[in-house]
Amino acid sequence: MTKEHEIIFAGFGGQGVLSMGRLIAYAGMIEGKEVSWMPSYGPEMRGGTANCIVIVSDSRISSPIVTKFDTAILLNQPSIDKFENAVKPGGLLIYEQSTAVKPPTRTDISITTPANNIVPPTSNCFGLLIITTSPKTTKIRGQLLEKTTPKLTLNS
Repeated sequence: MTKEHEIIFAGFGGQGVLSMGRLIAYAGMIEGKEVSWMPSYGPEMRGGTANCIVIVSDSRISSPIVTKFDTAILLNQPSIDKFENAVKPGGLLIYEQSTAVKPPTRTDISITTPANNIVPPTSNCFGLLIITTSPKTTKIRGQLLEKTTPKLTLNS
């Protein structure tokens, strides 16, 4: 049986939505999986809406268009409003509690609010993904960060 995981990341531009999706897509590629990363964002660089859909699969992905997700990582209220009902029954919804005016209420999915409670605010949910990824992904963390983050040069 083919195993496939469909994830949506959504929030405001500048929150790391596209970066989080890219991180998971690269992790899948490093593990030898088939991946799809489909970003969607407005013309604003920061503050506009942004989301991306990531699919990680054991076999070829027939389409990057998905309307129901195994996991949703939602970083603002508009994203909660738009995507809460798009999580498959039994799925996982992770949301940013500090930006939620009306928290998710579904009872047929797992809902958690770890973003600012688990990782430092400066790392947003990006760090959360590293903490919560599979043991296999933990082994490739160095490769993953090298491929997805800019190189820093310190001037002495």
